Amino acid sequence: MSSLSVKMISIFASIGIVLAGCGSDAATKVENKPAVKAAKKEQTIEKYYFTANEGGTISKISVKDNKITETIQADGVVHNIQLSPDGKVVAATLVPETGHGHGGHGEEAAGKVLFYDAFTNDLLKEVEVGNHPAHVVYTGEGKYVLVTNNEDDTVSVIEAKTYEVVKTIPTGNGPHGFRVSADSKIAYIANMGEDTVSAINLETFKEERIKTGNTPVTTGVTKDGKTLAVTLFSENALAVVDLETKQVVKVEVGTGPAQVYIGPDDKYAYVANQGTEESPSNSMTIVDLETKAVVDEIKTGNGAHGVTVSGDGKFAYVTNMFDNTVSIIDLDSKTVETIGVGEIPNGITVMD
Repeated sequence: MSSLSVKMISIFASIGIVLAGCGSDAATKVENKPAVKAAKKEQTIEKYYFTANEGGTISKISVKDNKITETIQADGVVHNIQLSPDGKVVAATLVPETGHGHGGHGEEAAGKVLFYDAFTNDLLKEVEVGNHPAHVVYTGEGKYVLVTNNEDDTVSVIEAKTYEVVKTIPTGNGPHGFRVSADSKIAYIANMGEDTVSAINLETFKEERIKTGNTPVTTGVTKDGKTLAVTLFSENALAVVDLETKQVVKVEVGTGPAQVYIGPDDKYAYVANQGTEESPSNSMTIVDLETKAVVDEIKTGNGAHGVTVSGDGKFAYVTNMFDNTVSIIDLDSKTVETIGVGEIPNGITVMD
C-alpha cells in the first residue's frame, strides 16, 4: 500500500528525523404561519464532512448519521481537503498518477487543486500548482486559497473568486501542513525537511522562519494569534510556541504525531498520532494549551493522521490511514464511533 504522507514523513525522518396575496395584514399573518414553518423545515441544510483518500477518492459523509452519501472519483492521489469559509466549496490537493512514480522531476506532472460544489459534488475548477501539493487551506475571509508544494519548497496563493494563481512564495524545505491566522494575515507552514515553520505574511508575501523542532508536520494557531501548535513527528511531541517571544515548550504526545487541530474555544489542541505503516500508532492526544499538559488520550484506529473538530466543539473526527476508517469522537462522553471510508484516508474537513 502506497501512502504519500507516510513516504513524505519517512523521507524526512530518515535525514534528521474542513460547503403576495390580497387581504388584511392580520389575515396574512395567521394564514401564513404553517407555510412559514414548512419553508423553514425545507430550508434545513444537511451538513457533511469529507475525507481525502490517497487511493483516489473523496468520501462525503453525512454529519447526521455518519453514512457515506457520495464517493467522488479522482485521477491520482488525493492528499488533503478543506471547505471554504461559507461551506459551499470543497478544495482538495491532487498528485496526478503520472506524477507519483519514481521518475525524475522532469517527467512529473504538476500537482492540482480540485474545487467541488460541496452540495452537488460538481467539479467547479482544476487549478495547476507545484509538484506534490500537500495541504490546502482557505484564508478566513475567503479571499485566498493556499497550497503547499512539498517537492518545490513553495506555497501557491490562489485567488478564490477567479481560481487564478496570483503568487508563488518560497518556503523552507518540504512544506507540508499549515493553518492561517484568524485575521487572515499570516500562514504558518510546517517545513518537514527541517526544524522550522515558515510564517508567510499574506499582505506583503514575505516569509519569516520560526524554529520549532524535528520534522514538523502540521500547525494550528489560536484565534488571538498568540499561540502556535506544531506536531513534531520525530520527537513524538507537540511544540507550543509563544508567537511574541518565540519560546517553545514541547509536550510529549503519542508516537509519530501527524495533524493537530485547535478546538473552537482555543483551550485544547487535538493531536492525531499516526506512527508509521510498519509500526502504527492509534490515538488522539488532547493537550491543554494553557497548562501545556496532556489531559486525555483517546484510542482511534491505526495510523491516526487527519483531525478536525466540529464548530460547536462537541465532536472530533480522525482519519485512520492504515484501517481505511474515520473515528468520530464524542468529546463529552469520550465515546468513539468508527466508520469505513475510502482507501488511505488522509485529510478531513467538516461543515460548521
